[in-house]
Amino acid sequence: MASFRPQSTTHVRHYRLVDRQGAPHPVLDDLYESLDAAWSEGMGWWQEHYGSSQEPVDIGVEVSTASGDWRTLRFPGC
Repeated sequence: MASFRPQSTTHVRHYRLVDRQGAPHPVLDDLYESLDAAWSEGMGWWQEHYGSSQEPVDIGVEVSTASGDWRTLRFPGC
């Protein structure tokens, strides 16, 4: 009788920045190793281009899933 061995469930998560329509950001289209790294890059770019106004930031963050999809962690404008 063959023994059952579960498949590895290791999944390396990647993060990406998205625009207000939820598409990959047209300028910051890159993969990041953490939510903090992605958000820091997005906020730095936003402040450089738009200043430190109190307006909502039109950048969101998504994380890759094990199935190859993307899940939104921070919605643009929040």
